[in-house]
Amino acid sequence: MSSSHLTRTEQFLQIFTEIKPGEGSKALLMSLNIFLILCSYYFIKPLREGWIAISDIQGLTQMEVKAYSSFLQSIFLLFIVGFYGKLAGRWDRSTLITRVTLFCISNMVIFWFLQPGYFFDHLPLSGIFFYLWVGMFGVFIVAQFWTFCADIYSDESGKRLIPVIAIGATLGAVAGSDIVDILVGSELVATEMLLILATLPLFASIAISRKVDAHHNSLPAADTVEEDEEATKEKPENQGLGFLLSGARLVVISRFMLAAAVVTLLTNWVNTNGENLLFQVVQDSLHGMAADQGITDPHQVLEFTRSETTKFYGNFYFWVNVVALLLQSLVVSRLLKFGGFASIALMLPVIALVSYTLMALLPILAIVKMMKIAENATDYSINNTARHVLWLPVDSAMKFRGKPAIDTLYVRMGDGLAALTVLVGVELLALTTQQFFIFNIGLVVLWLVFAKMLVQEHRKASKPDI
Repeated sequence: MSSSHLTRTEQFLQIFTEIKPGEGSKALLMSLNIFLILCSYYFIKPLREGWIAISDIQGLTQMEVKAYSSFLQSIFLLFIVGFYGKLAGRWDRSTLITRVTLFCISNMVIFWFLQPGYFFDHLPLSGIFFYLWVGMFGVFIVAQFWTFCADIYSDESGKRLIPVIAIGATLGAVAGSDIVDILVGSELVATEMLLILATLPLFASIAISRKVDAHHNSLPAADTVEEDEEATKEKPENQGLGFLLSGARLVVISRFMLAAAVVTLLTNWVNTNGENLLFQVVQDSLHGMAADQGITDPHQVLEFTRSETTKFYGNFYFWVNVVALLLQSLVVSRLLKFGGFASIALMLPVIALVSYTLMALLPILAIVKMMKIAENATDYSINNTARHVLWLPVDSAMKFRGKPAIDTLYVRMGDGLAALTVLVGVELLALTTQQFFIFNIGLVVLWLVFAKMLVQEHRKASKPDI
């Protein structure tokens, strides 16, 4: 198609993917929307690691505290998703997004009051509650956006535009991490104020969502997503935990769903194991640094641990997102165009296999950090696009029943298995950090087997009926 029919915005977006006339403004708004959401999330994500690092529970290692907190987060999220399903059946799309986002903003203000060293010296278990909330916020608010995205784009346009919209997500993560580093590092803003600052992008996100929704609803029927009518018929059934479990039961009757469920479970199990191990390596390193610097007072040790953990993860997330941005901007759409779904679906497990092999051979902080940056950056860019492209060719029933189950139940099952891995590995088998990495290698091999199966099933679903 000639570029002369495209606006300047659309000509610029052509750098990243194929754009048709009239698609540029909405794609740009959606990209800005997810940019703001991820920017807000990365304002508060480093605080989570620092807060949980000083939330000791007697008899448990710090890795166990983090792992078990992730598992509790999984349980809570299932009930929240069930409640969200009821709200989705009761409110229209714009009202739902607005009220849910405002509720998250109110939670940020509450935790601003509760954080240690501000209004209170330190409330017991507050770090664990904050960890649970941030994890649920990160999964839930982002999943809500991508559901909105899938609802306003067709299969054909989604394949072209999701990669460029996802650039906004990665750029927002980079910007959020970098802004935190600049503001806190220069002492322009106290760490305690990050929660308040994080509310501002979410207010702007609400305004953009409402604008895009109003414009989409005003389009002629021919210009809206072809599946809208079928999706509307399915929507009244999207209520409660029973709906979620009914989606989970599709796994036993569909090879596509089975492969998607197992790949999702293994992806999250491997990644969460890696996050727990990174956290343990960081804490071991900080304890050594504190001893070397002669910090022995318990209160000073806690302050040192919280501050240095927050700084480490701020820097870690920054580099993860910089690499992810480069991959999302320059690699993903081209990889998808020339290599197809298989190229983006198999990339992460291959990277993970290389990464965990190196970490098992050299389980030191510098290597673990570098390899986790490679794994997470690939997950946030190439694999993130694969997760959304995966569902484009399937029918409406499978999409609206199966996707919520995969995105919540099986993701959370992965967290649960990661917690079980820590419980068995620490309490029963007394595994070393190196042995944990070796166990993860075995999981990645299994992951590759089911990822290949998923590619085959996606190829079958993409073939037109004859």
